[in-house]
Amino acid sequence: MALLDADRLFPVEERVRGMARALYDTVKDAPIISPHGHTDPRWFAENAAFPDPAQLFVTPDHYVFRMLHSQGVKLESLGVPRADGGPVETDGRTIWRRFAEHFHLLRATPSRIWLDHAFETVFGLDQRLSAATADMYYDHIAECLAKPEFRPRALFERFKIDVIATTESPLDDLKWHRMIRESGWTGRVITAYRPDPVVDPDFGGFVQNVEQFCAMAGEDPGSYAGYLAAHRNRRAYFKEFGATSTDHGHPTATTHNFGPQEAAALYDRVMSGQADAAEREAFRGQMLTEMAKMSLDDGLVMQIHPGAFRNHSGPVLDRFGRDKGYDIPSRTDYVTALKPLLDAVGEEPNLTVILFTLDETTYARELAPLAGVYPCLRLGPPWWFHDSYEGMWRFRQMTTETAGLYNTVGFNDDTRAFCSIPARHDVSRRVDSAFLATLVATGRLAEDEAFEVAQDLAHRLARQAYRL
Repeated sequence: MALLDADRLFPVEERVRGMARALYDTVKDAPIISPHGHTDPRWFAENAAFPDPAQLFVTPDHYVFRMLHSQGVKLESLGVPRADGGPVETDGRTIWRRFAEHFHLLRATPSRIWLDHAFETVFGLDQRLSAATADMYYDHIAECLAKPEFRPRALFERFKIDVIATTESPLDDLKWHRMIRESGWTGRVITAYRPDPVVDPDFGGFVQNVEQFCAMAGEDPGSYAGYLAAHRNRRAYFKEFGATSTDHGHPTATTHNFGPQEAAALYDRVMSGQADAAEREAFRGQMLTEMAKMSLDDGLVMQIHPGAFRNHSGPVLDRFGRDKGYDIPSRTDYVTALKPLLDAVGEEPNLTVILFTLDETTYARELAPLAGVYPCLRLGPPWWFHDSYEGMWRFRQMTTETAGLYNTVGFNDDTRAFCSIPARHDVSRRVDSAFLATLVATGRLAEDEAFEVAQDLAHRLARQAYRL
Protein backbone atom coordinates (compact mmCIF):
# COMPACT_ATOMS: atom_id res chain seq x y z
CA MET A 1 0.00 0.00 0.00
CA ALA A 2 1.53 3.32 -1.08
CA LEU A 3 1.70 6.11 1.48
CA LEU A 4 1.30 8.78 -1.20
CA ASP A 5 -1.58 9.47 -3.60
CA ALA A 6 -0.13 9.92 -7.10
CA ASP A 7 -2.52 12.83 -7.77
CA ARG A 8 -2.16 14.55 -4.41
CA LEU A 9 -2.66 18.31 -4.41
CA PHE A 10 -4.04 18.34 -7.97
CA PRO A 11 -7.46 19.88 -8.76
CA VAL A 12 -10.54 17.70 -8.36
CA GLU A 13 -12.08 18.53 -11.78
CA GLU A 14 -10.70 15.91 -14.16
CA ARG A 15 -9.86 18.15 -17.14
CA VAL A 16 -7.84 20.56 -14.99
CA ARG A 17 -6.33 17.66 -13.09
CA GLY A 18 -5.12 16.15 -16.36
CA MET A 19 -3.43 19.42 -17.33
CA ALA A 20 -1.84 19.73 -13.88
CA ARG A 21 -0.55 16.18 -14.17
CA ALA A 22 0.93 16.88 -17.60
CA LEU A 23 2.68 20.02 -16.35
CA TYR A 24 3.99 18.29 -13.26
CA ASP A 25 5.39 15.42 -15.31
CA THR A 26 7.73 17.88 -17.04
CA VAL A 27 9.18 19.27 -13.80
CA LYS A 28 9.01 16.47 -11.24
CA ASP A 29 12.57 15.37 -12.01
CA ALA A 30 14.04 18.85 -12.54
CA PRO A 31 17.17 19.65 -10.52
CA ILE A 32 16.66 21.06 -7.05
CA ILE A 33 17.93 24.58 -6.51
CA SER A 34 17.98 25.16 -2.75
CA PRO A 35 19.20 28.76 -2.37
CA HIS A 36 18.21 29.25 1.27
CA GLY A 37 18.18 26.70 4.06
CA HIS A 38 19.63 25.53 7.34
CA THR A 39 21.13 22.11 6.71
CA ASP A 40 24.36 21.55 8.61
CA PRO A 41 27.45 21.91 6.38
CA ARG A 42 29.22 19.49 8.73
CA TRP A 43 27.08 16.70 7.26
CA PHE A 44 28.58 17.22 3.82
CA ALA A 45 32.08 17.92 5.13
CA GLU A 46 32.45 14.75 7.18
CA ASN A 47 29.96 12.63 5.23
CA ALA A 48 29.34 10.50 8.31
CA ALA A 49 26.28 8.32 8.69
CA PHE A 50 23.27 9.96 10.33
CA PRO A 51 23.17 8.65 13.94
CA ASP A 52 19.69 7.13 14.12
CA PRO A 53 16.12 7.67 12.86
CA ALA A 54 15.12 9.84 15.81
CA GLN A 55 18.05 12.21 15.35
CA LEU A 56 17.28 12.44 11.65
CA PHE A 57 13.51 13.00 11.80
CA VAL A 58 12.42 14.04 15.31
CA THR A 59 14.89 15.74 17.63
CA PRO A 60 16.12 18.48 15.23
CA ASP A 61 12.77 19.23 13.53
CA HIS A 62 10.74 21.93 15.27
CA TYR A 63 7.83 21.34 12.86
CA VAL A 64 7.53 17.86 14.39
CA PHE A 65 8.27 18.41 18.05
CA ARG A 66 6.24 21.62 18.41
CA MET A 67 3.08 19.73 17.35
CA LEU A 68 3.72 16.93 19.81
CA HIS A 69 4.58 19.44 22.52
CA SER A 70 1.27 21.27 21.86
CA GLN A 71 -0.44 18.07 23.03
CA GLY A 72 1.60 17.84 26.22
CA VAL A 73 4.63 15.81 25.13
CA LYS A 74 7.68 17.11 26.98
CA LEU A 75 10.56 18.31 24.80
CA GLU A 76 13.00 16.42 27.03
CA SER A 77 11.23 13.18 26.15
CA LEU A 78 11.94 13.84 22.45
CA GLY A 79 15.65 14.36 23.06
CA VAL A 80 15.61 18.13 22.58
CA PRO A 81 18.80 19.36 24.32
CA ARG A 82 18.49 21.56 27.37
CA ALA A 83 20.41 24.82 27.57
CA ASP A 84 21.91 23.83 30.92
CA GLY A 85 23.02 20.43 29.68
CA GLY A 86 20.50 18.72 31.95
CA PRO A 87 19.14 15.22 31.35
CA VAL A 88 16.95 14.47 28.33
CA GLU A 89 15.96 11.23 26.62
CA THR A 90 18.90 9.90 24.60
CA ASP A 91 17.64 6.49 23.49
CA GLY A 92 16.69 6.81 19.84
CA ARG A 93 14.22 3.91 19.87
CA THR A 94 12.36 5.34 22.87
CA ILE A 95 12.10 8.75 21.17
CA TRP A 96 10.94 7.11 17.95
CA ARG A 97 8.23 5.08 19.69
CA ARG A 98 6.93 8.23 21.36
CA PHE A 99 6.92 10.00 17.98
CA ALA A 100 5.06 7.07 16.35
CA GLU A 101 2.45 6.99 19.12
CA HIS A 102 1.66 10.63 18.38
CA PHE A 103 2.06 10.54 14.59
CA HIS A 104 -1.69 11.01 14.17
CA LEU A 105 -1.29 14.59 15.43
CA LEU A 106 0.32 15.47 12.10
CA ARG A 107 -2.71 14.43 10.01
CA ALA A 108 -3.53 16.98 7.25
CA THR A 109 -0.39 19.03 7.98
CA PRO A 110 2.47 19.70 5.56
CA SER A 111 4.76 17.75 7.89
CA ARG A 112 2.71 14.62 7.28
CA ILE A 113 3.16 14.93 3.51
CA TRP A 114 6.90 15.59 3.88
CA LEU A 115 7.41 12.68 6.26
CA ASP A 116 5.39 10.20 4.20
CA HIS A 117 7.28 11.32 1.09
CA ALA A 118 10.61 10.64 2.79
CA PHE A 119 9.46 7.33 4.26
CA GLU A 120 8.24 6.05 0.90
CA THR A 121 10.63 7.55 -1.66
CA VAL A 122 13.86 7.64 0.38
CA PHE A 123 13.46 4.55 2.57
CA GLY A 124 11.00 2.44 0.58
CA LEU A 125 8.41 2.06 3.34
CA ASP A 126 4.81 1.42 2.35
CA GLN A 127 3.03 0.94 5.69
CA ARG A 128 1.77 3.88 7.70
CA LEU A 129 3.79 4.84 10.77
CA SER A 130 1.98 4.04 14.02
CA ALA A 131 2.66 2.58 17.43
CA ALA A 132 2.27 -0.87 15.87
CA THR A 133 4.83 -0.22 13.12
CA ALA A 134 7.24 1.93 15.14
CA ASP A 135 9.90 -0.73 15.70
CA MET A 136 9.71 -1.99 12.13
CA TYR A 137 10.21 1.58 10.90
CA TYR A 138 13.07 2.22 13.30
CA ASP A 139 14.92 -0.98 12.41
CA HIS A 140 14.49 -0.49 8.68
CA ILE A 141 15.59 3.17 8.66
CA ALA A 142 18.52 2.43 11.00
CA GLU A 143 19.63 -0.38 8.68
CA CYS A 144 19.46 1.97 5.71
CA LEU A 145 21.41 4.72 7.49
CA ALA A 146 24.31 2.31 8.00
CA LYS A 147 24.73 1.93 4.23
CA PRO A 148 26.99 4.20 2.13
CA GLU A 149 24.13 5.15 -0.19
CA PHE A 150 22.34 6.88 2.70
CA ARG A 151 25.22 9.13 3.73
CA PRO A 152 24.76 12.88 3.23
CA ARG A 153 26.70 13.23 -0.03
CA ALA A 154 25.03 10.20 -1.60
CA LEU A 155 21.57 11.53 -0.66
CA PHE A 156 22.53 14.97 -1.98
CA GLU A 157 23.22 13.40 -5.35
CA ARG A 158 20.20 11.09 -5.22
CA PHE A 159 17.94 14.05 -4.47
CA LYS A 160 19.26 15.76 -7.65
CA ILE A 161 20.35 18.82 -5.70
CA ASP A 162 22.21 21.13 -8.05
CA VAL A 163 23.19 23.60 -5.31
CA ILE A 164 22.28 24.07 -1.66
CA ALA A 165 22.96 27.13 0.50
CA THR A 166 23.42 26.78 4.23
CA THR A 167 23.14 29.82 6.50
CA GLU A 168 25.91 30.90 8.85
CA SER A 169 26.55 33.60 11.43
CA PRO A 170 29.24 36.17 10.59
CA LEU A 171 31.08 34.78 13.62
CA ASP A 172 31.41 31.38 11.91
CA ASP A 173 34.86 30.50 10.61
CA LEU A 174 33.25 28.38 7.85
CA LYS A 175 35.59 25.49 8.60
CA TRP A 176 33.07 22.93 7.35
CA HIS A 177 32.74 24.76 4.05
CA ARG A 178 36.51 24.82 3.80
CA MET A 179 36.61 21.07 4.43
CA ILE A 180 34.01 20.49 1.71
CA ARG A 181 36.00 22.56 -0.74
CA GLU A 182 39.26 20.81 0.07
CA SER A 183 37.72 17.32 -0.09
CA GLY A 184 37.42 17.30 -3.85
CA TRP A 185 33.73 16.37 -3.73
CA THR A 186 31.86 18.07 -6.57
CA GLY A 187 28.57 18.69 -4.75
CA ARG A 188 27.86 22.41 -4.59
CA VAL A 189 27.28 23.49 -0.99
CA ILE A 190 27.57 27.24 -0.43
CA THR A 191 27.06 29.52 2.55
CA ALA A 192 24.89 32.61 3.13
CA TYR A 193 25.64 35.61 5.35
CA ARG A 194 23.23 35.91 8.33
CA PRO A 195 24.39 38.95 10.36
CA ASP A 196 21.60 38.95 12.99
CA PRO A 197 23.95 38.31 15.97
CA VAL A 198 25.88 41.51 15.18
CA VAL A 199 23.10 43.79 13.88
CA ASP A 200 20.34 43.09 16.40
CA PRO A 201 20.99 44.74 19.78
CA ASP A 202 18.43 42.38 21.35
CA PHE A 203 20.39 39.30 20.27
CA GLY A 204 22.02 37.58 23.25
CA GLY A 205 25.59 38.78 23.83
CA PHE A 206 25.31 41.48 21.17
CA VAL A 207 28.19 43.71 22.38
CA GLN A 208 30.54 40.77 22.81
CA ASN A 209 29.45 39.45 19.41
CA VAL A 210 30.35 42.76 17.76
CA GLU A 211 33.73 42.84 19.48
CA GLN A 212 34.51 39.29 18.33
CA PHE A 213 33.19 40.08 14.86
CA CYS A 214 35.41 43.13 14.45
CA ALA A 215 38.41 41.23 15.82
CA MET A 216 37.87 38.50 13.20
CA ALA A 217 37.85 41.19 10.51
CA GLY A 218 40.77 43.16 11.94
CA GLU A 219 38.63 46.26 12.45
CA ASP A 220 37.95 48.64 15.36
CA PRO A 221 34.63 48.01 17.17
CA GLY A 222 34.95 51.43 18.76
CA SER A 223 33.85 53.24 15.61
CA TYR A 224 30.88 52.90 13.28
CA ALA A 225 33.23 53.10 10.30
CA GLY A 226 35.23 50.17 11.67
CA TYR A 227 32.05 48.21 12.29
CA LEU A 228 30.84 48.73 8.70
CA ALA A 229 34.28 47.83 7.38
CA ALA A 230 34.07 44.57 9.35
CA HIS A 231 30.83 43.72 7.54
CA ARG A 232 32.44 44.34 4.18
CA ASN A 233 35.37 42.15 5.20
CA ARG A 234 33.22 39.26 6.41
CA ARG A 235 30.89 39.45 3.42
CA ALA A 236 33.91 39.12 1.14
CA TYR A 237 35.08 36.13 3.18
CA PHE A 238 31.68 34.46 2.82
CA LYS A 239 31.79 35.06 -0.93
CA GLU A 240 35.03 33.07 -1.03
CA PHE A 241 32.94 30.08 0.07
CA GLY A 242 30.26 30.55 -2.55
CA ALA A 243 27.86 32.95 -0.84
CA THR A 244 25.54 34.72 -3.25
CA SER A 245 23.09 36.04 -0.63
CA THR A 246 22.58 37.58 2.77
CA ASP A 247 19.69 36.81 5.11
CA HIS A 248 18.08 39.08 7.69
CA GLY A 249 15.63 37.76 10.27
CA HIS A 250 14.46 41.02 11.83
CA PRO A 251 11.37 41.41 14.04
CA THR A 252 9.94 43.96 11.58
CA ALA A 253 10.68 45.32 8.11
CA THR A 254 11.59 48.75 9.51
CA THR A 255 14.35 50.55 7.61
CA HIS A 256 16.13 53.90 8.09
CA ASN A 257 18.66 55.89 6.13
CA PHE A 258 20.36 58.18 8.62
CA GLY A 259 23.28 60.44 7.82
CA PRO A 260 26.79 59.33 8.86
CA GLN A 261 26.91 61.30 12.12
CA GLU A 262 23.44 60.26 13.27
CA ALA A 263 24.13 56.61 12.40
CA ALA A 264 27.46 56.69 14.26
CA ALA A 265 25.81 58.19 17.35
CA LEU A 266 23.14 55.47 17.24
CA TYR A 267 25.86 52.80 17.01
CA ASP A 268 27.58 54.26 20.06
CA ARG A 269 24.28 54.12 21.98
CA VAL A 270 23.61 50.46 21.25
CA MET A 271 27.21 49.48 21.98
CA SER A 272 27.02 51.26 25.34
CA GLY A 273 23.99 49.18 26.29
CA GLN A 274 22.02 52.36 26.96
CA ALA A 275 19.80 52.32 23.84
CA ASP A 276 16.06 52.07 24.50
CA ALA A 277 13.67 49.85 22.50
CA ALA A 278 13.02 52.51 19.85
CA GLU A 279 16.74 53.11 19.34
CA ARG A 280 17.45 49.40 19.08
CA GLU A 281 14.74 49.07 16.43
CA ALA A 282 16.14 52.11 14.62
CA PHE A 283 19.58 50.52 14.55
CA ARG A 284 18.21 47.31 13.03
CA GLY A 285 16.44 49.44 10.43
CA GLN A 286 19.58 51.40 9.64
CA MET A 287 21.52 48.19 9.17
CA LEU A 288 19.04 46.84 6.60
CA THR A 289 19.69 49.91 4.48
CA GLU A 290 23.45 49.64 5.03
CA MET A 291 23.32 45.97 3.96
CA ALA A 292 21.39 46.91 0.82
CA LYS A 293 24.02 49.51 -0.05
CA MET A 294 26.77 46.94 0.46
CA SER A 295 24.89 44.56 -1.83
CA LEU A 296 25.13 47.18 -4.55
CA ASP A 297 28.90 46.96 -4.20
CA ASP A 298 29.46 43.23 -3.77
CA GLY A 299 26.45 41.77 -5.61
CA LEU A 300 25.06 39.66 -2.75
CA VAL A 301 21.31 39.13 -3.01
CA MET A 302 19.49 40.38 0.08
CA GLN A 303 16.74 38.38 1.80
CA ILE A 304 14.53 39.98 4.46
CA HIS A 305 12.57 37.58 6.71
CA PRO A 306 10.60 39.83 9.10
CA GLY A 307 7.54 39.38 11.25
CA ALA A 308 8.33 36.56 13.68
CA PHE A 309 8.00 37.06 17.40
CA ARG A 310 11.00 34.91 18.20
CA ASN A 311 11.16 32.60 21.22
CA HIS A 312 7.71 33.62 22.48
CA SER A 313 7.91 31.44 25.60
CA GLY A 314 10.36 32.84 28.12
CA PRO A 315 10.49 29.62 30.17
CA VAL A 316 11.19 27.49 27.07
CA LEU A 317 13.87 29.93 25.91
CA ASP A 318 15.53 29.73 29.32
CA ARG A 319 15.31 25.94 29.47
CA PHE A 320 16.07 24.97 25.86
CA GLY A 321 17.46 28.04 24.09
CA ARG A 322 16.49 29.55 20.76
CA ASP A 323 14.57 27.98 17.86
CA LYS A 324 12.43 25.49 19.75
CA GLY A 325 9.13 26.00 17.93
CA TYR A 326 8.01 29.10 19.80
CA ASP A 327 8.49 31.62 17.00
CA ILE A 328 5.04 33.06 16.24
CA PRO A 329 3.93 35.19 13.22
CA SER A 330 3.06 38.82 13.87
CA ARG A 331 1.51 41.69 11.92
CA THR A 332 4.02 43.30 9.57
CA ASP A 333 4.06 46.60 7.70
CA TYR A 334 6.07 46.88 4.48
CA VAL A 335 4.85 49.99 2.64
CA THR A 336 5.93 52.51 5.27
CA ALA A 337 8.67 50.39 6.80
CA LEU A 338 10.63 49.86 3.57
CA LYS A 339 10.30 53.39 2.21
CA PRO A 340 13.66 54.72 3.53
CA LEU A 341 15.52 51.77 1.99
CA LEU A 342 13.58 52.02 -1.27
CA ASP A 343 14.14 55.78 -1.49
CA ALA A 344 17.86 55.07 -1.19
CA VAL A 345 18.27 52.09 -3.53
CA GLY A 346 14.86 50.93 -4.75
CA GLU A 347 15.41 51.95 -8.37
CA GLU A 348 18.71 50.09 -8.68
CA PRO A 349 18.27 47.31 -11.27
CA ASN A 350 21.48 45.58 -10.16
CA LEU A 351 20.20 45.11 -6.60
CA THR A 352 17.93 42.22 -5.65
CA VAL A 353 16.00 42.33 -2.37
CA ILE A 354 13.78 39.31 -1.75
CA LEU A 355 10.90 39.92 0.64
CA PHE A 356 9.31 37.18 2.74
CA THR A 357 6.33 37.40 5.05
CA LEU A 358 4.48 35.53 7.76
CA ASP A 359 1.60 38.02 7.48
CA GLU A 360 -0.47 36.86 4.52
CA THR A 361 -2.75 39.90 4.76
CA THR A 362 0.06 41.89 3.15
CA TYR A 363 0.27 39.86 -0.10
CA ALA A 364 -2.27 41.75 -2.21
CA ARG A 365 -2.29 45.00 -0.23
CA GLU A 366 1.47 45.66 0.08
CA LEU A 367 3.94 43.07 -1.19
CA ALA A 368 2.59 42.44 -4.69
CA PRO A 369 2.19 46.16 -5.48
CA LEU A 370 5.69 46.92 -4.19
CA ALA A 371 7.34 44.08 -6.13
CA GLY A 372 5.22 44.95 -9.15
CA VAL A 373 6.95 48.31 -9.58
CA TYR A 374 10.32 48.54 -7.75
CA PRO A 375 13.11 47.08 -9.92
CA CYS A 376 15.05 45.78 -6.91
CA LEU A 377 12.22 43.85 -5.26
CA ARG A 378 11.21 40.21 -5.62
CA LEU A 379 8.77 38.13 -3.59
CA GLY A 380 10.09 35.11 -1.76
CA PRO A 381 7.93 31.97 -1.66
CA PRO A 382 5.48 31.19 1.14
CA TRP A 383 7.62 30.78 4.20
CA TRP A 384 7.56 28.65 7.33
CA PHE A 385 3.97 28.39 8.58
CA HIS A 386 2.75 28.93 5.00
CA ASP A 387 5.09 26.40 3.34
CA SER A 388 2.01 24.32 2.55
CA TYR A 389 -0.56 23.54 -0.10
CA GLU A 390 -2.98 26.23 1.08
CA GLY A 391 -0.19 28.73 1.74
CA MET A 392 1.30 28.31 -1.73
CA TRP A 393 -2.11 28.52 -3.38
CA ARG A 394 -3.03 31.70 -1.49
CA PHE A 395 0.31 33.23 -2.43
CA ARG A 396 -0.23 32.67 -6.16
CA GLN A 397 -3.84 33.86 -6.00
CA MET A 398 -3.04 37.08 -4.17
CA THR A 399 0.19 38.12 -5.88
CA THR A 400 0.07 37.02 -9.54
CA GLU A 401 -2.38 39.62 -10.84
CA THR A 402 -0.28 42.52 -9.52
CA ALA A 403 3.32 41.29 -9.33
CA GLY A 404 3.11 38.71 -12.10
CA LEU A 405 5.02 35.44 -12.02
CA TYR A 406 8.43 36.84 -12.84
CA ASN A 407 8.73 39.07 -9.79
CA THR A 408 8.76 35.90 -7.69
CA VAL A 409 11.78 33.68 -7.12
CA GLY A 410 10.51 30.13 -7.46
CA PHE A 411 10.84 28.01 -4.33
CA ASN A 412 13.30 27.53 -1.52
CA ASP A 413 12.89 24.90 1.16
CA ASP A 414 14.33 26.81 4.15
CA THR A 415 14.80 23.68 6.25
CA ARG A 416 17.09 21.80 8.61
CA ALA A 417 15.29 18.53 7.78
CA PHE A 418 17.49 17.15 5.00
CA CYS A 419 15.22 14.29 3.92
CA SER A 420 12.26 16.67 3.54
CA ILE A 421 13.95 18.74 0.82
CA PRO A 422 12.72 16.66 -2.15
CA ALA A 423 9.26 16.47 -0.54
CA ARG A 424 9.00 20.22 -0.12
CA HIS A 425 10.05 20.90 -3.69
CA ASP A 426 7.60 18.25 -4.87
CA VAL A 427 4.74 19.99 -3.06
CA SER A 428 5.72 23.32 -4.61
CA ARG A 429 5.89 21.83 -8.10
CA ARG A 430 2.50 20.16 -7.69
CA VAL A 431 0.81 23.32 -6.42
CA ASP A 432 2.34 25.47 -9.16
CA SER A 433 1.29 22.92 -11.78
CA ALA A 434 -2.24 22.98 -10.39
CA PHE A 435 -2.31 26.78 -10.40
CA LEU A 436 -1.00 27.00 -13.96
CA ALA A 437 -3.51 24.38 -15.10
CA THR A 438 -6.29 26.51 -13.60
CA LEU A 439 -5.01 29.56 -15.50
CA VAL A 440 -5.07 27.56 -18.74
CA ALA A 441 -8.56 26.16 -18.07
CA THR A 442 -9.94 29.65 -17.41
CA GLY A 443 -8.32 31.18 -20.49
CA ARG A 444 -5.76 33.31 -18.66
CA LEU A 445 -2.65 31.54 -19.92
CA ALA A 446 -1.87 29.69 -23.13
CA GLU A 447 -1.00 26.02 -22.78
CA ASP A 448 2.45 26.34 -24.33
CA GLU A 449 3.22 29.24 -21.97
CA ALA A 450 2.16 27.15 -18.98
CA PHE A 451 4.76 24.51 -19.78
CA GLU A 452 7.45 27.19 -20.00
CA VAL A 453 6.37 28.85 -16.76
CA ALA A 454 6.37 25.48 -14.97
CA GLN A 455 10.10 25.16 -15.65
CA ASP A 456 10.68 28.75 -14.55
CA LEU A 457 8.91 28.24 -11.23
CA ALA A 458 10.53 24.86 -10.58
CA HIS A 459 14.15 25.95 -10.92
CA ARG A 460 14.98 28.73 -13.37
CA LEU A 461 13.72 31.70 -11.34
CA ALA A 462 15.57 30.59 -8.20
CA ARG A 463 18.79 30.17 -10.14
CA GLN A 464 18.38 33.60 -11.71
CA ALA A 465 17.26 35.48 -8.59
CA TYR A 466 20.03 34.08 -6.39
CA ARG A 467 22.67 34.46 -9.12
CA LEU A 468 23.44 30.74 -9.18
